[in-house]
Amino acid sequence: MRILTQWLRDYVALPSISDAELADALTLRGIAVDGVFDLGAHGSVFEMDVTTNRVDAMNHYGVAREASIIFGSPLKPLDSSLPAPKPGPAFPVRIEEPTLCGRFTARVLRGVTIRPSHGIVAERFAALEQKLISNAVDATNFVTLGMGHPTHAFDLDKLEGGIVVRRARKGERLVTLDGVERTLDPDDLVVADEKKAVGLAGVMGGLDTAISASTRNILVEAAWFDPATVRRSSRRHGIHTDASHRFERGADFNAPPLANALVSRIILEAGGHIEGDVVDVLIPEAEARTAKRAAVSFAVPEIARILGATEDPQGITAADAEGILTGLGCTLEKSGEQSYSVTLPSWRLDLEREIDLLEEIARVYGYNRFQNTLPTFAGSVVELPWAAKEATLRNKLLGLGWNEAISSTFCAEADALAFCREPNSAVAVGNPLSEEAGMLRPSLLPGMLTMLANNLSRDVESVALFEIGTVFTGSTEKVDERPALAIGATGRPFGASEVDFYDLKGTLEELLHSFTARSLYFDRFPAESGLMPAWLHPGRSARAVIDGATVGYFGQLHPAEAERRKVKQTVLVGELYLDRLYKQSLRTPVIEELSRYQAVRRDFSFLVPDAVSWGQIAEAIAALPIPELQSFAPREILRGERVAAGHYSLLLGTVFQSHERTLRDEDLQAWAQQVIAAMQDRGAQLRS
Repeated sequence: MRILTQWLRDYVALPSISDAELADALTLRGIAVDGVFDLGAHGSVFEMDVTTNRVDAMNHYGVAREASIIFGSPLKPLDSSLPAPKPGPAFPVRIEEPTLCGRFTARVLRGVTIRPSHGIVAERFAALEQKLISNAVDATNFVTLGMGHPTHAFDLDKLEGGIVVRRARKGERLVTLDGVERTLDPDDLVVADEKKAVGLAGVMGGLDTAISASTRNILVEAAWFDPATVRRSSRRHGIHTDASHRFERGADFNAPPLANALVSRIILEAGGHIEGDVVDVLIPEAEARTAKRAAVSFAVPEIARILGATEDPQGITAADAEGILTGLGCTLEKSGEQSYSVTLPSWRLDLEREIDLLEEIARVYGYNRFQNTLPTFAGSVVELPWAAKEATLRNKLLGLGWNEAISSTFCAEADALAFCREPNSAVAVGNPLSEEAGMLRPSLLPGMLTMLANNLSRDVESVALFEIGTVFTGSTEKVDERPALAIGATGRPFGASEVDFYDLKGTLEELLHSFTARSLYFDRFPAESGLMPAWLHPGRSARAVIDGATVGYFGQLHPAEAERRKVKQTVLVGELYLDRLYKQSLRTPVIEELSRYQAVRRDFSFLVPDAVSWGQIAEAIAALPIPELQSFAPREILRGERVAAGHYSLLLGTVFQSHERTLRDEDLQAWAQQVIAAMQDRGAQLRS
């Protein structure tokens, strides 16, 4: 957002304050000035970054109010005086959706002249690089930039009857000012006449009733629309305008009459007159939720208790607090010796509680004027139940050469649907910053893939990242938070060879062996079963199972997903469900004395069905009641013409050793029979 300092100084006198000093002061108070561009005799242009909760400061008058409080200079009132109206009937306005439109003002101007804007409007639009259209349209934009409330001007002669604020009819069509014909939804709120929709409420007006060079009579409209309704319509139709940006965040309920008068004043400078009184339809229930909210109790001693000591020994006095809050637009009424009942301003919907008032006092007073001391703390730090397990996973991953990263808690709706562990359990954000951040992440993988793609786009071709964080599922009424772990790699992060499936498998084995599970194996379902996640390559992926519970999936990213994200390199990713893994205890390292007795190695050659995986074999042998079985591993695996179809040849190596005696031949024979029996139970045959 751009602010012209010459315009701002029309509202507040700051003769001894330079533009640079003004920019610094505003930035320290949270109204950030990112850039100052000198315009010579026209002052400067501030490039502003105003947070979404401060819609009141998204205009020149709002920023001037902040400067007025900071420097103690009075804020000049806006001149909304108008010539006396000529007699005429009240223009008919009907609000059919009182929960969605809380206020609607309308003023009839007749005999107007449509011409190019000149004078102060043209000068300031040129300085702000704002497009000029005509004096009537420019008047609505000028007022939005000046005092912040969106308005609209209709060609009165193109309206058929009065104004009706209603829901759109299913399939109803509206050509908006951008020339696009839009099919409306019953969830859309429209401004209509008696025959048709003439504007998408709070978003954009209609082309059929737009101001043109032939317009002679105008209806000036200024209203208050429900933020959520405007936001949904804006997202649904893919339109983001200056009006929707402000209405979505909560416009000032008391502003429409003033904004209407300011627009009318500018249009009438070119000629014309007002017919009849302004029509102001107000819904009391909407006013009670906004402009007439309940007063907030405020106690002066809370300033020192919550905010702490200032550099000034006197601290923030009651007079300081009263001056700041009054400057912000609050009305204070004493309710006790050191307490007030505070009526909140209609343009600050972000103020709700006493703590909000304290924050405003600290902000305007200046955070840099507080002493650098830590607040007192009488409690103790309580570690999360799984802190040790999380630390073990993190340290192992760092030791294996992975780098920790942190991604956004939000993701796009498409990603939420693609990566959600449980169908239809992704949670939408009530007031998203953008479509790309409209959902709480149900998985860490969207963020992981974004980080990998960002590295690749910056020519970092070898990456190995992990993230330990929280994922969210449930509904807007009840959100479940679960810990999760994601890993992702591409290129050659571990050496000369390309990272592959077995690098991920080895990493996950190392992690999972940190827990005292009775069984651990990896398997995968056939591609046609549809049981593997759609984001994984069907033939190069697997799931990890501990004690019969699935704790994660990993493998190569599906080519279709890689193409959607424009990733050309092979990417391997995986996710562990830590809420399930943390049910296991950590394995305690045990040091055993080396045996003084000779170890004995025995190898077995089996013919094994292709359907039997090594994980199943390992599970069967590990379950044998043979304490002396120290280790077992596949020595050799063969497939081909010399092996029966549908089978593979496995050379299984075992090592037996006792800590108490030398092993006898009969012991080894008995244990060998147990190993053979376990393999035969899995369908294997001992080869001669």
